[in-house]
Formats: sequence, C-alpha cells, structure tokens
Amino acid sequence: MFSFFKKIRESSRPQCTALVAAAGSSSRMGGVNKLLEPLDGVPVLARTLTALQLARQVDEIVVACREEDLLPISGLCHTYGITKCSKVIRGGESRVHSVLLAALEASPESRLLAVQDGARPLVTPELIDRVISAAVRCGAAAPAVPLKDTVKEVRDGGAVERTLDRSSLRAVQTPQVFDAQLLKAALQDALEQGAAVTDDCAAVERLGKVVFLVEGDEENLKITTPTDLVLAEAILRAREEGR
Repeated sequence: MFSFFKKIRESSRPQCTALVAAAGSSSRMGGVNKLLEPLDGVPVLARTLTALQLARQVDEIVVACREEDLLPISGLCHTYGITKCSKVIRGGESRVHSVLLAALEASPESRLLAVQDGARPLVTPELIDRVISAAVRCGAAAPAVPLKDTVKEVRDGGAVERTLDRSSLRAVQTPQVFDAQLLKAALQDALEQGAAVTDDCAAVERLGKVVFLVEGDEENLKITTPTDLVLAEAILRAREEGR
C-alpha cells in the first residue's frame, strides 16, 4: 500500500530536467580540463552526473560542454551508466548562453529546470532533491551556506571601502532550480542585454522575481583550482571512513 501511494506522489510531481554547465575554460587549472580530471579515480564530471542520476526528482539530464569534449563526455555517460542524460550539446560563448542552449533542448514536459555546475562533484542526491522540492513550492530556489570569513568591499587599488555584515550574506551553490519558462525568459533577456550575471539566480532576479534560499552543504564545493581537488579528495576519504 505504501509503494502504491508513493507512486501516486511521484507521478503527480512536476518533471525536472537538470542542465549541466560544463563548457568552461578551466583557466585556473593550469590548462587541464578540470571536469575530466580524476577525483579519487573517477572523473569530476562523472561524480556530478552520478549524483543527478541518483536524485529521485531529476528526470532528465542535458549537458552543455565544449565542442572538443562532446565525444569524451558522451563516452563518460555511457561508462558510468548515466541513463538520464538525453543530450550532450555544444555550449555557447558564455555561461548564460550555454545554459540557455541546454534549456532549449530540455523535454517540453519539464516544468522545472535545475542548473548544476559540472564542477561540483560532491553535491548529494539528497541536496538536489531538497532544492527541487523547494522550487516546486516557490518557483525559484537555490542552496546556500553562511559565510565564515569577514568580507570587505574594496575600491580600485585595494583600499577598503567598507566591511559588509556577513550575518546577512550567503554563498550560493548549485543546483539552482526554476520554473522552466521563467529561467528561459531570464537567460534570454540577460543574453540580449549583455548583462554581467555570474549565476542563474542573478538572471532571474533581474526580472524582479524572488529566489528563495535553502540550506546548502559546505562540502558542495566547486572545483576551480588544483587546491580544490585536494580538498575534495579529503572530503571523499572522510565520507568513506564515516560509513
């Protein structure tokens, strides 16, 4: 009986496509593609995609990557059993453009779009599902964590303008999940206006829409430099030891 009602709940929830941003240049990784770098023996992107594969509320995955990575990433999906990946497409000239191209390739039945950084391999299926559930209720949601360091606003030359109150500041992570039509409209507008947005929440905020933040995960770090790979491996070892 329990499984019967569980199937009813799952069939009534909105379909969600995960859009994986994987077309970056990895400029701070010394010329190597960070997404294909091994992390405890498994490519960074494979770990990210596996979390999406295991997330119960993700129905489909579309990956936007560099043209030279189309075949390697398609092969990676096959090797690691990422059966939810319907398409691996060529990304655009910017992150906004890449995510928009991926959004346009999502299933028409998907009412929600979850944008995930390919370089966040420690994201968990539980966090992904939690953010999607929040977006079902409010239309735009993202995970975030409080800042630990004091943050300074500076002028040109490095002079401190002011110290910000970190109690009201949050570091936003991915996945960032939105109503599908809202996200596509926001990305299209940002692209047309040449707006300098650094994440998809900012694109949606430009349209005057409110994004709600849910509790993120401090381990959900983004691989940007070689040091991040070292830290990620340490976190993976700690997770294994804690099982």
